[in-house]
Amino acid sequence: MSPAPPWSRFTSSERRIIQACRTPEAVQRWLESLPYNHEEHGETLRTFRGVVRAHKAHCLEAALSAATILEQHGYPPTVLDLESQDDIDHVLFLFRDGPRFGTVSRSRDPGLHGRKPVFRRIRDLVFSYVDPYVDRTGRINGYGVLDLRSLRADWRLSPQNVWAVEQALIRMPHRPFRSADERYRRWHERYLRYKEKFPDRRPVFYPGRHRWL
Repeated sequence: MSPAPPWSRFTSSERRIIQACRTPEAVQRWLESLPYNHEEHGETLRTFRGVVRAHKAHCLEAALSAATILEQHGYPPTVLDLESQDDIDHVLFLFRDGPRFGTVSRSRDPGLHGRKPVFRRIRDLVFSYVDPYVDRTGRINGYGVLDLRSLRADWRLSPQNVWAVEQALIRMPHRPFRSADERYRRWHERYLRYKEKFPDRRPVFYPGRHRWL
């Protein structure tokens, strides 16, 4: 298991962020303040160091950043991978508050951001993402959990893209996840109607918003 880096390994900019973001809620707010990384100039997979320098992040970069920051405050660096039928997965930082689970996450869609630690089981937490995950092609069909300390790649502070993390997430076991076909059809139709009416907006009409982080 790779240990957390010492304080001396971080730059002054990184230290300021770590000191300011002592809780999952604070990290969520910091990630939401960053522009989303749409990878206009090619695909990236930046570490926390790379995100601080680029000042933007996509979902996996955000999960690695949250893991690096919160590891310094005693949280295990664990991520949750939501597997989709269209092969566009979503990766989140997974944390516990006592016996309950929550997440920190960055997404283009507000409904896929983090969750408060109110879920007794990881499966229950995953279910909270079922409805917001539905877009033109997306639907959750599996999930897996990975302790990043098991990886050899420097996923915390490497200045390079860390594609080994992506490969590890693809290779790791995922538990199958099923939701009702009728539920999926209902939300899929609603999403299509919404996007036809508001093509430039992101829907936030999902139930359970009180559990969003």
